[in-house]
Amino acid sequence: MKVVTIVGARPQFVKAATVSRAFAACQPAVTEVIVHTGQHFDANMSEVFFTEMQIPKPQYQLELGGLGHGAMTGRMMERIETILKDEKPDWLLVYGDTNSTMAGALAAVKLQVPVAHVEAGLRSFNRAMPEEINRVVSDHVASLLFAPTDAAVRNLANEGITGKKVVRSGDVMYDAAMFYSRFGRGQVLQSLGLRPREYFLATIHRQENVDGPQQLETIVRALSRCARELPVVLPIHPRTRKKLAETGLDHLVEADRLRLVDPVGYLDMVELEKDARVILTDSGGVQKEAYFFGVPCVTIRGETEWVELVECGANRLAPPVSVQAIVDAALAAAGDTSKPPVGLYGDGHAADAIAQRLATA
Repeated sequence: MKVVTIVGARPQFVKAATVSRAFAACQPAVTEVIVHTGQHFDANMSEVFFTEMQIPKPQYQLELGGLGHGAMTGRMMERIETILKDEKPDWLLVYGDTNSTMAGALAAVKLQVPVAHVEAGLRSFNRAMPEEINRVVSDHVASLLFAPTDAAVRNLANEGITGKKVVRSGDVMYDAAMFYSRFGRGQVLQSLGLRPREYFLATIHRQENVDGPQQLETIVRALSRCARELPVVLPIHPRTRKKLAETGLDHLVEADRLRLVDPVGYLDMVELEKDARVILTDSGGVQKEAYFFGVPCVTIRGETEWVELVECGANRLAPPVSVQAIVDAALAAAGDTSKPPVGLYGDGHAADAIAQRLATA
C-alpha cells in the first residue's frame, strides 16, 4: 500500500515525524512517498527538522515558498497533480491547515485519489483566517478524517460529516512531544543566559498579526512591557522579522530584555517551552505544546481552534487590540498555579492508530 504525504510547514514536519515512524513499523507494510512543497523553505524553518527528527528525506522538493496565497496554492496543485499521476498512490495524506494541505487535498480529489486529513475538525469560526478556509475545504473533500479531540468530532458532525470516515485518533503532536522531549540537549537556556521559569517565550507569525501594522505594534509593545518583568525570548519567523523592518517597529525592541533570536529546531523549542514561565503565541501547535508541558499559555488572537484549552483554563485569549490586555493576561498566567486536566489529546499513540487505519483501509 502506498501513501503520498504532503508537508510544507514546520508544524507539519513535527506531525509527519510521528506518522512516518509508525508507517515504518506498520504491518501490513506501507510505502510512503514524501512531498515537501517548500512553503517553509528557510533552513532553520525546515531542514533542521528533518535532521533532528529523523524524518525520511522527501522524494520530491517543490520549492514553492515565498508566493502569494493564490500563486502558491495553484502551483502546488499543478506539481502535486503530476506527482500523483506518476506515483499512483492508494492514499494522499495531509496535515493541518496550510496552503500545502488544501493544495494537496484538492489535487488528489480531482484525480479520485482518496484523501486522509490528520488534525481534522478544528474550527476557529473565523473565515478571515486563511487557515480556516484551508481546514474546512480539506475536511469536506477528505475520505478519512482523523480528529484529535471530541470537540473536533462534534464540529465535523455539525457540518454533516459523520460515520466511519471520522476517526477520533488523538493528537500526533502529543505523540511527538512525549517522544522527543526525552532527547533535549539542555543547551539553549545556557546559551541565552536564562533560568528555568524565569522568562517568557513568545512566537508570532500569523498573517492577521504580522501584516497589520497596528496589531504588530500592539504585540511588540506588549512584549516589551512584559520584558520589564521577565526576559522575553522571541524565536522570530522570517516573515515577522521582515515586517518589523518594513514598518520601522524594530526600534521598539529592547535587545537586553526582548530577545529576538533566529528560529530554533524542534528539540531546542521543546526545551524553551518546557522551562518557560508563560508562553505567548498565535500558533495552534505551540498552544498545545504549552499544555503538554504544563506551562500557562496566552494566545494572542481573538479565538482559537483549540477551544478545550481555554475552557479548562490552560490557555487565555488576548486579542492584539490592547497592550494592557496582553500584559495583564501574561502576568495573570505567570501567577496561575492551577493544574488543568490531563488526557485531552489521547494517550500518545495517535500515529500508530492512523498508520494502522490507513494500512487496512
